[in-house]
Amino acid sequence: MPATIRPREWQTQLTLLLRRRLNSAAASDRDLLVFAGPGAGKTLGSLLAFCSMRQEGRLERLVVLCHRTSILEQWQRSSRRLGLELCHWPERSTSGLAGHGLLLTYQAAARQLDRLQDDLAQWDPDTTLVVADEAHHLGVDPEEPDAAVWGQTFQEISSRFRLRLGLTGTPFRADNLAFCAARRVRLRQGSDVVEQIIPDLCVEPRDLIAAGDVRPLEFRFQDGWVEHSHEGLPDRDVSPLSAEARESWRARNLRRAIRLADSSSIGQQVLLKAQRRLISIREEHPRAAGLVIARDIHHAEQITRLLEEDGSRVDLVHSQEREAAQRLANFENGSADWLVSIDMCSEGFDAPRLRVVAYLTTVVTRSRFVQGITRAVRMTPELARDEPIPRHPSYVYAPADPLLMGYARGWSIAEPYVIRAAEDTPGSGDTPNAGWSGPSLPLEAVGDGAGRVIPLKTPQLPSFLQR
Repeated sequence: MPATIRPREWQTQLTLLLRRRLNSAAASDRDLLVFAGPGAGKTLGSLLAFCSMRQEGRLERLVVLCHRTSILEQWQRSSRRLGLELCHWPERSTSGLAGHGLLLTYQAAARQLDRLQDDLAQWDPDTTLVVADEAHHLGVDPEEPDAAVWGQTFQEISSRFRLRLGLTGTPFRADNLAFCAARRVRLRQGSDVVEQIIPDLCVEPRDLIAAGDVRPLEFRFQDGWVEHSHEGLPDRDVSPLSAEARESWRARNLRRAIRLADSSSIGQQVLLKAQRRLISIREEHPRAAGLVIARDIHHAEQITRLLEEDGSRVDLVHSQEREAAQRLANFENGSADWLVSIDMCSEGFDAPRLRVVAYLTTVVTRSRFVQGITRAVRMTPELARDEPIPRHPSYVYAPADPLLMGYARGWSIAEPYVIRAAEDTPGSGDTPNAGWSGPSLPLEAVGDGAGRVIPLKTPQLPSFLQR
């Protein structure tokens, strides 16, 4: 491997772990799961480990499956740095079979499964490593094996190969399903027996922050009051955004809070404070930019107009645009102050100049929130040379929704993913209704008042970050 690339400690551990697995004859040692937070270097670490095993004569081929084409491009760029030839499938399947490996999406594999299996049949299963990028997408449902298509496809592709490596930055799912390339261990919790996904290698965001590999995050949650009325009745009921414990009201409060009704609304206050923060950050990071995660296309267009009226340069990107992926890739080298998007800026999107995130969507699952906010933690070697450790923080602005504030407190640690029996599946930390109960009333939100800002720093960070 090139002498200029020095593996991080966890990447060296991954190489050692792969070597032990290849030396083991146990069938249970086939799956290996790595949980590493955003910015850890999962792509490069996996390629470095493969290169080491290839130099030792233990591995010859590599198959990488991803959920987006744009992520395949990142794998190819990293592989070229190491002198590897990984070719896209099926476009270059003939020439690719003569190289070091293949890159393909789960969708492409599912569409042409027979053709892919015929191509891979030429490879020695004992010297081929199959990588599932963002493996939590590969749900497996024992009751309906055909329902989770990606998971079933991956199982069929990889069943004959010696070793499967799963990579994930969010090792949990919202639907209580297990996923491929992950070991499950049966545990007893009280009187219940549950299964738990066990990563073989865990690199928590707080470890990456302590090492200076990524930025810490600081949170600013905009509190306020939301007025509700019974439809057709003159009475009013005021509900606090941050302290509402009734799920139906909490959800309505958030829908109302992200509206851009007037300058005093919670949503506009979130945008205003995020803009001010970005201006101050640019004094020490001139190319810094911000990301706004919107609810839908109409909402994103409203946000874009507001930012442009204030003089900001804005890129609006959503999945219905034909050239959305390319525009997203161009943002990193562009001059836009803000990127406004809906569903494009999560896994696999790297833009180290992002320093501020405004979370203005009603999606309150833990996975989507963590994936969105961690777009702002990444570093570059150039930035790292000029900043002390711990790095300068990035900032997240959002309405003071109780669920979002709960996720913010624990974003930097890895919580176990417990798979419960179907008849015993209480609300988990990744479901919108987790921990909530209350009546569902026919209410209409009619107004709000932006109140105080609730600052949160992640309490699990190292002590020297508690300033």
